[in-house]
Amino acid sequence: MKNGQERRVFRTFQYFKFCAYGFLKNLRFFDAFIILILREVGFSYFQIGTLYSIREISKNLFEIPSGIVADSYGRKNAMVFSFSSYLISFLIFYFSTSYPLFALAMILFGMGEAFRSGTHKAMILSYLERNNLLHLKTQFYGRTRSWSQMGSALSSLLAIGIILWGKQYRLLFLISALPYFLDLLNLISYPSYLNRSVNAQTHLQKEGGLLRRLSEVLKSYFKQFAKLEYWRQFFSAASYGGFFKALKDYFQPMLKALAMQLPIFLFLSQKDRTSILVGLTYFLLYLLTSYSSRNAYRFESRFKNLAKAIDVAYLIGIVLTLFAGIALSVGWALLAAFLFVGLYLVRNIRRPLIVSYLSETLPSDIMASGLSTMSQLETLIVVVISPVIGWLVDWLGLGWGIGLISVLFLAFYPVARLHRK
Repeated sequence: MKNGQERRVFRTFQYFKFCAYGFLKNLRFFDAFIILILREVGFSYFQIGTLYSIREISKNLFEIPSGIVADSYGRKNAMVFSFSSYLISFLIFYFSTSYPLFALAMILFGMGEAFRSGTHKAMILSYLERNNLLHLKTQFYGRTRSWSQMGSALSSLLAIGIILWGKQYRLLFLISALPYFLDLLNLISYPSYLNRSVNAQTHLQKEGGLLRRLSEVLKSYFKQFAKLEYWRQFFSAASYGGFFKALKDYFQPMLKALAMQLPIFLFLSQKDRTSILVGLTYFLLYLLTSYSSRNAYRFESRFKNLAKAIDVAYLIGIVLTLFAGIALSVGWALLAAFLFVGLYLVRNIRRPLIVSYLSETLPSDIMASGLSTMSQLETLIVVVISPVIGWLVDWLGLGWGIGLISVLFLAFYPVARLHRK
């Protein structure tokens, strides 16, 4: 009976809508080429770094009130607003060439991220709760997420064909608008009960008004941020995450340098060779990171405690990135690319370990706000470091820029280290 029920759950129309949402959302064809796109427009690496900072600031400014707005005015409405912001940003990215307009597009993109993150998971939970299916939560989330991973892997391969056909990187933004528009229509078709659109006026009066609720959330957030006894844990969690987010897209110009060295596809233009190498590499990278995340527990089992495993992972990721920068600076682009993959793999190993560590050390009643604090601190690191990396790369070159920022984060290790004898 139970197996029959499970089979029926995974054959419902709404289940396929949830899967379609994740698949279409991850068809961001530009993800693997974002720095190459911005360089093609004519921006310096410093300008690219500041655009990254603008995006992260926008995302985090709107992330605090987005949950309140979704609960007060409807989750489906919040998702429709999110995808509308994405679509407008894609169009600005494609048609504009000026820095102020790209900054506006980054703000809109950050708004889309803020109103989307967490909201769709809440809608799935409401669906399962309404249909008495909470006992299938793990399987349901796992299956829908697998479609998201398929979208990520496929987007890298499809991006190759788009560039070979359109002969420009920025076309990826315009083509990405199509799956996002289809996903917008998909979200609009969700049943009205998933909106949880309570009467806004009654709800706000009951909760004391939107501004009052927002004020209470902000007070709780800053109170949590002031808990100094947890700062080492938060910094350890956020430091590598911020390092990863600020550096990860520099893999693209590294692969471009490699494409110029490899004696393959010589009958194609430099841009076409680069697009093929980048697309195929990111396709394989998504498969590798998925594998590393699933097997994080194997890495942990090699150490006597969880804190030690987290510390060693930090050192491995930073050192590999440092050597990748050195290898690139002396012209060994292939070795640099192999070493730089370690940045991604360690991120997907360390992330589940640090979440597990925080769940063991933080009191359960502040776990949610603790994770929020970690996320905010990670964003702060990205905001500060991204322009610095861009400036270093403009000044010294890609290899030395990556190497020097890696040395800086090695210097942070005594502060980020969790394990104490």
